[in-house]
Amino acid sequence: MPISLTPCGKILVILHQEHSSAGRFGRILQAQGFQLDIRRPRFGEPLPATLKDHDGAIVFGGPMSANDEHAWLRREMDWIGVALKEEKPFLGICLGAQMLARHLGHRVRPHPQGRVEVGYYPIHPTEHGHRLCDCRFPNRVYQWHREGFDLPNGATLLAKGQDFEAQAFRFGKAAYGFQFHPEVTLAMMCLWSIRSAERLSLPGAHPRHRHLQGWLRHDAAVARWSDAFLRAWLASGRAA
Repeated sequence: MPISLTPCGKILVILHQEHSSAGRFGRILQAQGFQLDIRRPRFGEPLPATLKDHDGAIVFGGPMSANDEHAWLRREMDWIGVALKEEKPFLGICLGAQMLARHLGHRVRPHPQGRVEVGYYPIHPTEHGHRLCDCRFPNRVYQWHREGFDLPNGATLLAKGQDFEAQAFRFGKAAYGFQFHPEVTLAMMCLWSIRSAERLSLPGAHPRHRHLQGWLRHDAAVARWSDAFLRAWLASGRAA
């Protein structure tokens, strides 16, 4: 049965570009009754000293690397410790997951053969992954990344891939890292594949028409799972 929530709070949303958005996840959370507290640390917006006034936090992706030596990125990576210490629901997506892995002491690095994942790729959920919520983990998801990470010590693997093995993990009670992009919308996909078209020619990347084909074939399953996962993710924080 669906998990019942009584939404009354807000979600901290951390973005890394001036005009980026929370995509599908933002729409789902608002439909569930939550407010979005959007912050862009890259442009000088501060992060809260505590999450006591938030129901959870999501760190989204961006074109930069978790290995970049930007002062704001280092502060943001250190800030992840606030969510972990307070055991508030935390989710890192792509760059956000890589920042979580680095915060936990693991390297983020390119594929040894220079391969990337840009497009829809198969992943293999573990039994832990399938038990996340009342909707089975999708087995093909949208990717847009050149770097990956090893599974952090103490983390539970939720899904694995071929070129980048650690695709989803949980750390502690309510912290998650997803290498893939369940939040992506068709508009976001089209924008990324036009503005960053040079990535489509990298080793392992899919041409633009396959991105659109993948969306038509696989997005409905990702959308159903996203709604179920977000409900379970936030419920885990309220039960803590």
